[in-house]
Parts: sequence; structure tokens; C-alpha cells
Amino acid sequence: MTSRAVLALRGRLSPFLSAVSRPGFCAPCVQLHTEKTLKTEDQKTLSLVPYREQHTEASAIATRKRYSPFQNTSSNVDYALARADDLINWARKTSLWPLTFGLACCAVEMMHFAAPRYDMDRFGVVFRASPRQADCILVAGTVTNKMAPALRKVYDQMPHPRWVVSMGSCANGGGYYHYSYSVVRGCDRIIPVDIYVPGCPPTAEALLYSVLQLQKKIKRMKSTQIWYRK
Repeated sequence: MTSRAVLALRGRLSPFLSAVSRPGFCAPCVQLHTEKTLKTEDQKTLSLVPYREQHTEASAIATRKRYSPFQNTSSNVDYALARADDLINWARKTSLWPLTFGLACCAVEMMHFAAPRYDMDRFGVVFRASPRQADCILVAGTVTNKMAPALRKVYDQMPHPRWVVSMGSCANGGGYYHYSYSVVRGCDRIIPVDIYVPGCPPTAEALLYSVLQLQKKIKRMKSTQIWYRK
């Protein structure tokens, strides 16, 4: 019965199948479908063009003003003092003279920072051997209990203003020898620290970055304005 039904259905569908098998039968359908697709795509494109032009225009670039410690715009005296602060801070941050206080292996990276590969001279950094000629001290290494009085004495001999960079884990908090009976757990217990450089030992790039951060800090000083307000 099933075979007879299939044969009967095939006989009824044979005219339609022969018509479909002709070469140009489906061409109009394909062409019509393509035209509709193109029309809808064109309409979408045209409808999106004004939207894109409206919302993707180049916005005006906001100009960033250079930093200045000048805050009060109604006083000529404050303006003059702010300009003086700009000049003084520029001179200080571009002529840092750090005192080398190497105590352990971190001092090797300090010497690497002074070598031609990183060339600290291009940032105005020049090592000094005398605390009376230095305005910054680089504490690199482990500070022991016997070295602490010497560190404080050298720091007191430096002229004002003066800054301190703590280099390495041992100088920051004792590091590997934190629980030793003879080690100070951080040089900030002896002298005030401005910049901390982590690492054991820190790389020369890290020391370079700390110097750049110290220069940013110096740039924002308001020494003459504070003196005037006193």
C-alpha cells in the first residue's frame, strides 16, 4: 500500500517537478529576493547616515593648562609669588643632587641608574659625596642600629629643603632582616621619607620612576607663598 501511494503521489507531482527543473524557473525569485535585500540594506544605510553624522563628530579637544601653584586670581602679589614658585620649583626639580647612602646590594642598582644605559644626568640628577652639597638622600639597603645615628647625623647636615628616597625592602621596613635584633624596621623611624621604592632589590627603572615622582612633588611646592602668608 505504501509503494502504491508513493507512486500515485509521484504521478501527481511530476508536472510540477518538470517545471521546477527548467533553467530559468528560479531566476526571477532569486532576482526579486536580491532586489528586496538591496533595497532594505540601502534604506538602513540611509537611515543610519544622519545618526552617525550627528553623534560621531569630532569633539573639541580640551586644552590642559600647565600646573601652577597660583590659586588666588584676585591678588597681584599672589600671582607674582606663584610665578616665583614656578621658577624656583623648576630649578630645584631639574637639578637634584642626591647623596649616596648605599648600605647593601640596592646600591648596585643605584650605580646602574647612574650608568649610561639609564643616564640619570639627563634628568639633572648628579650624585654628591658631601651632605652639605646635597638636597636629596638615597637610602639604599639595610639600616642597622649602629648605622641609625650616622644616618640621622648625615640627614641633619643637609640644607633645606631636603628630600629622602627609601630604596628597597630593607630600607622601607627591614625586608629580609625584619625580625633581626640589630636591624631598624624602616629608615622612616630615623628620618622622614618622601618616596618609597619597593623591591629586593628594586630595578634601576624603579629608581628612575621614583626620581620622576619626586620631581612632581617638588613642582607643587609653595614655599614663597607660604612665607608670604606667615
